Amino acid sequence: MKNIDWSKLSFGYSKADFNVRCYYKDGKWSTPEISDSEMLSIHMASTCLHYGQEAFEGMKAFKGRDGKVRLFRCEENAKRMLASAEYVMMKAPSVELFTEAVIKAIKANEEYIPPYESGASLYIRPLLIGVGPQMGVAPSKEYMFVVFVAPVGPYFKEGFRTTKVMLERKYDRAAPNGTGHIKVGGNYASGMRSGVVAHEKGYSTAIFLDSKEKKYIDECGPANFFGIKDNCYITPASHTILPSITNASLMVLAEDMGLKVERRRIPVEELETFEEAGACGTAAVISPIGQIDDLENNKSIYFGNPDVVGEWCTKLYQRLRGIQYGDEPDKFGWITVVE
Repeated sequence: MKNIDWSKLSFGYSKADFNVRCYYKDGKWSTPEISDSEMLSIHMASTCLHYGQEAFEGMKAFKGRDGKVRLFRCEENAKRMLASAEYVMMKAPSVELFTEAVIKAIKANEEYIPPYESGASLYIRPLLIGVGPQMGVAPSKEYMFVVFVAPVGPYFKEGFRTTKVMLERKYDRAAPNGTGHIKVGGNYASGMRSGVVAHEKGYSTAIFLDSKEKKYIDECGPANFFGIKDNCYITPASHTILPSITNASLMVLAEDMGLKVERRRIPVEELETFEEAGACGTAAVISPIGQIDDLENNKSIYFGNPDVVGEWCTKLYQRLRGIQYGDEPDKFGWITVVE
C-alpha cells in the first residue's frame, strides 16, 4: 500500500499510477490496455471538443473490514453509459468490456485503495469521447474509452451533517427534451454558473426547477433530490433528471425498511411539507438538507431541526454505506468483489 496520509485526502483528483484505455476503430473495440500517462493525445478536430460527443460515469470501490475490495453496482454504470452514448450517437463499450476495464484499473492501482478504517475510497471515472476528426456536425467514426482512478477522502470532512441550499429560479440545467437524463458534460457545464453563485452565497449547491414551467423540483445541483414525509420516500420524476444509481438504491432500501416510495413530480410548494430532505449521488451517498432558501421570494424552508440530520437520512446513509463496505449483508446483489 502507498505511503499516503489517508486521513488528509480531499474529495478531489490525485494521481494514481495507471489508467486503462481502449479504442473503437473500423467498427470494433480494441483490447483494454494499461497506460501510465495522465495525458490523452487526440486530434484537434475530435468531435468531443467541438460537438460535445462525450459521456462519463462516476463509481467507487471500497476496502472492507475483511480486506476484500468491493465495487458498487458496476453493471448499472455500464448500462447508463450505453444509454448516454446512444443518445448522443456514440459507440459505447459493452457492459462486459466496461466491467473488464474498470476491474483492470482497480487491480492496476491496488496500492491506492484506501484502508477500511480511513473512511476514504477509490473513485473511478470511466470516460468515453469521440476522437475522430470531423468538420461537419456528424458523429465520429472513432472513440476512446478511458478508466482512471483516484483515492478520495470522505465527502463530509466535518462529519455527516446538514447543508443549506438555494433555489435556482433564473437558470436551467437542461432543456425539457434535451440531455438532462444522460450523463454528459454539457449538463454539468450548464449548471456550473448556478453552483458557483450558490457557493459564493454560502450554500452547498443550487436546486433547479423544471425548465418548462418552473413549478417542480428538478435536479439538486449534480445530484438527485428526495424528501421524506408521512413514512414515504419521494423523489422527482422528470426527463431532465439523471437517473441516479444511488437514488435507485436508496429507493430499494427505503421500501425494504418500511417506507413507501413515490417517484413523481414535486411542486415547489410541497417542499414545506417534508420532514426531511436530501441530495443523493455517488460522491456523498446522501447530503442531508437542513434548509432551502428561496432568495427571490425572501423565504426559507426548514426540515425539522436544520442543524440535525434526520432519522431516515441517517438510517438510509448508514445502510447503504454498510453494504458498500461489506458491513451489511448485500441481499440485492449490488456488490462485485474484485479478486
